[in-house]
Amino acid sequence: MAEKVLMKGNEAIAEAAIIAGCRHYFGYPITPQTEIAAYMAKRMPKIGGCFLQAESEIAAINMVYGVAGTGKRVMTSSSSPGIALKSEGLSYLAGSDLPALVVNVQRGGPGLGGIQPSQSDYFQATKAGGHGDFRMIVLAPASAQEMADLTIKGFDLADKYRMTSMLLADGTMGQMMEPVALPEASYVLEEKPWAVTGTKLARPHNIINSLSLVPEELEMLNFKRFEKYAEIEKTEAMCEEFMTEDCDIAVVAFGIAARVSKNAVIAARSRGIKVGLIRPITLWPFPTDVFKKVAKTAKHFISVELNMGQMIDDVRLAIDCSRPVSLCNRAGGMIPTPEDVLAKIEIAAGGNN
Repeated sequence: MAEKVLMKGNEAIAEAAIIAGCRHYFGYPITPQTEIAAYMAKRMPKIGGCFLQAESEIAAINMVYGVAGTGKRVMTSSSSPGIALKSEGLSYLAGSDLPALVVNVQRGGPGLGGIQPSQSDYFQATKAGGHGDFRMIVLAPASAQEMADLTIKGFDLADKYRMTSMLLADGTMGQMMEPVALPEASYVLEEKPWAVTGTKLARPHNIINSLSLVPEELEMLNFKRFEKYAEIEKTEAMCEEFMTEDCDIAVVAFGIAARVSKNAVIAARSRGIKVGLIRPITLWPFPTDVFKKVAKTAKHFISVELNMGQMIDDVRLAIDCSRPVSLCNRAGGMIPTPEDVLAKIEIAAGGNN
């Protein structure tokens, strides 16, 4: 077993990216993810990698596009307003079918908002990463260990499906220090036949491009991408279930909200309330099958979020609106307490009697 090291979540992301074979990082400082860039600035030159603080978030994502086109592993990170600036580049990556990892350590919004932790970019990540028809794989860690593990997973999925993975963490996860076990580096860069690496007269030129002016061709490309997305929905959805086997009430939460909610579930169980927790780890693909299974017994769902209620719509859709779904939320950088969640559970339990 790997020795554990005490690390901030942001530092765990950066070191895990290096372990995963990332040697190119382009970013721009913004709270609460600046430690990622600071860590990469120190580590990348020592391992022969490239760290570049871009002149803007827009420049950073376009640098990612360039390196991704060569088939090498590349990453950028930012926080909420910075990710919004990257949205055009994210769409270009999708339109060119290029793999990359983008990290969003969220802060409160809209606008500049505040620098406290939030989950207010759920819509942005899962529904509107940029213009056009495309999806990103969205991974939601709930510990510093998962910040590392899902960074590596994100790179692997991006390469496997030739698309962007996003690590969507709230500011608490980025700043929290916990013991992290880091694996040994094992990634070997594989030659990618689609990459623009120079032909050496051995093959035809590869062209990386998101422009398609023939409607029939663009339609075909979109249909082909969505066939891939459908396969991802079948095979890559991940979640954690906690005490859901016999639950009458199912609490749904991700990130720091899930850790708070787990304490509330344990407290509710001690009071005789049959409640469980579903923690989506992939926000896209959403783990719909688990929700349908739990809905066979659960009579009520509670969505716990650090926003005004964004995941709640996906919860309703996942259970075909067959059960009531209530919201327990704080916004603007506030985090619900276990007591807040427990109070919602007790209200739901009263309504189910």
